[in-house]
Amino acid sequence: MALGPRLDLRQSQSLVMTPQLQQAIKLLALSNLEVETFIGEALDANPLLDVGAEPAPPPVETVEMPEEARRTTLEGSPVDQLIGEGRASDDRPLDIDAGSLDRDRDTGDGELTGNSTSGTADNWASEFRMAGGEAGPGIEDHAGGAASLAEHLQAQVGSEAFNPVEAGIARYIIGLLDDAGYLHASLAELAADLGVSEDAVEDALILVQSLDPTGVGARSLSECIALQAREADRYDPCMARLIDNLDLVAKGELARLKRMCGVDDEDFADMLAELRSYDPKPGARFGGEASGAVTPDILVTPRSDGGWDIALNQATLPRLIVNRGYYVELKGTCEDKTSRAWLSEKLADANWLIKALDQRQKTILKVASELVKQQDGFFRHGVSQLKPLTLRAVAEAIGMHESTVSRVTSNKFLNCPRGTYELKYFFSSGVSGAGGEGAASAEAVKAAIKQLIDAEDPKAILSDDALVELLNGKGFALARRTVAKYREAIGLGSSVQRRRQKALAAAR
Repeated sequence: MALGPRLDLRQSQSLVMTPQLQQAIKLLALSNLEVETFIGEALDANPLLDVGAEPAPPPVETVEMPEEARRTTLEGSPVDQLIGEGRASDDRPLDIDAGSLDRDRDTGDGELTGNSTSGTADNWASEFRMAGGEAGPGIEDHAGGAASLAEHLQAQVGSEAFNPVEAGIARYIIGLLDDAGYLHASLAELAADLGVSEDAVEDALILVQSLDPTGVGARSLSECIALQAREADRYDPCMARLIDNLDLVAKGELARLKRMCGVDDEDFADMLAELRSYDPKPGARFGGEASGAVTPDILVTPRSDGGWDIALNQATLPRLIVNRGYYVELKGTCEDKTSRAWLSEKLADANWLIKALDQRQKTILKVASELVKQQDGFFRHGVSQLKPLTLRAVAEAIGMHESTVSRVTSNKFLNCPRGTYELKYFFSSGVSGAGGEGAASAEAVKAAIKQLIDAEDPKAILSDDALVELLNGKGFALARRTVAKYREAIGLGSSVQRRRQKALAAAR
């Protein structure tokens, strides 16, 4: 057989990543508010798109739905299946971002009692009077981005407060701090706003001033510096006089200050060096603005029969329709081929976008329904019942690709009677049980550690080794370094730090 060039015809089928298909896949990763912005831009660009006069009824899914009922009419064609399952050329199995799972959260243990409060400074006063104490996890606690000063302080309040009332007042005070960490309201004003005594407000302010970073909650620069001097154990009578006369330091009247303090040149130089080492704006190292309120994308409500209803938040999703009347009107005026082609393209784009948005909603509901089913214990009893869960487990349960589940759980929040949580919160690594049996969520272990430390006797502070033994008794097989890691992740100090904090609290 002679070798030589030849021409063959072959027929094959393949799925191509068109711009529209890429757009549909990217829609999965957007939050409802981002989709709302995208829809606004699409309305401006396509004259055939319009917002429906009446909002569409919210699609609802329950955790008891049979598998065949979860199939949608949009999954029939290869292209629609590609959108629903995410098997595109750039899809890869994605891992959970461990950093996003280690943020401190309230345990939320106990039976369901109702909706959690938001915890912002504006509505704390009224909610505090109604609840009589500390509010539950709020939407702001789960917003993305770097931790703000308020978030950093809020994470410490639970382990430091003596009772829910003191914790509630402290959280309200934290919401009033400025970017530098200063409080500009008087005790009398705070007491009037909250309907409590000034002594209660003062105790809560002392609690806030004991938090890290030292100096927050001060009402003046002198008080801020004095708090840091006390923390450094340098607040003697001489340093107190120096701090009380910071205006003279600013004016450069050092000779006068030295006479007032009654020290020699060497001691005075040491005092000035110490003074310059303190931070006049302790809160400035954190984000200046507290995280904005997050609008939940998914709403989970309990049903009377003990199940759960899962629905998308339709308040943030405009209903798109194709304006057929305008299309007919424009079609009658299109006389040339270019105009007709443009109109046909806009009609196809409008139909595709509506179809892609519908597919997005059904995909999100599938993932959310499976999450609620897998984490039913959390929704009923709190974080101690949070199970280890991976993207792959959810993807296999609903017949989708792991990368699609990752897109669906990005930038989206779920609201339930226990609070508002990022979807990725429900994915957590597992910790082996004692004897190698079973596994527990890392969040459940953190909750157990916090519970043990909160209940410890001030005269018998638990070391990390003691925590390991107690956790072993609860069925958690953990190494000491793992316990230390989880303890630090929830903002709790070492046994030495906690002993000192409780000694200072007892000395008040």
